[in-house]
Amino acid sequence: MAHRIVVGGVSGSGKSTVGKEVAERLGVPFADGDDFHSKANVDKMTAGIALDDEDRRPWLLEIGAWLKGHDHGGVVACSALRRSYRDLIRQSCPDLFFVQLTGDRDLIAQRQAARHGHFMPTSLMDSQWATFEPIADGEAGVVVDVGPAVEKLVDQVVGALGE
Repeated sequence: MAHRIVVGGVSGSGKSTVGKEVAERLGVPFADGDDFHSKANVDKMTAGIALDDEDRRPWLLEIGAWLKGHDHGGVVACSALRRSYRDLIRQSCPDLFFVQLTGDRDLIAQRQAARHGHFMPTSLMDSQWATFEPIADGEAGVVVDVGPAVEKLVDQVVGALGE
């Protein structure tokens, strides 16, 4: 079965790491949502300015188009913090499955602060948590706590997919 998956969560939650491992386990392509951002979006975040919905819209639509174009499945790491953002991606890809990474805020902040060479400054963490909306009833997906080792997280995701 072809799975189209978005691994989401706040910055530092492990989206790219978990997403790559899930894609590898399923034998499907992986894309990092950061690669879909416009230069203007990256510049804005680098300057410590949170994106607004107008900034995010074309980015989310591109991610949906990428997933739609992968008939045999694919995984994208993308924050997808709000239901409305997930709905935008879902416009192109209605069979989308969301993996929402969450957990202890201090642990995630430590992981985010330990990253080097990423454009997302730690100063935007509060805006990410303020934007965060848990997966709601009616949304295909699973919420995964980021505390355990990556292999266990991937096992949870693959299990939720019925694989």
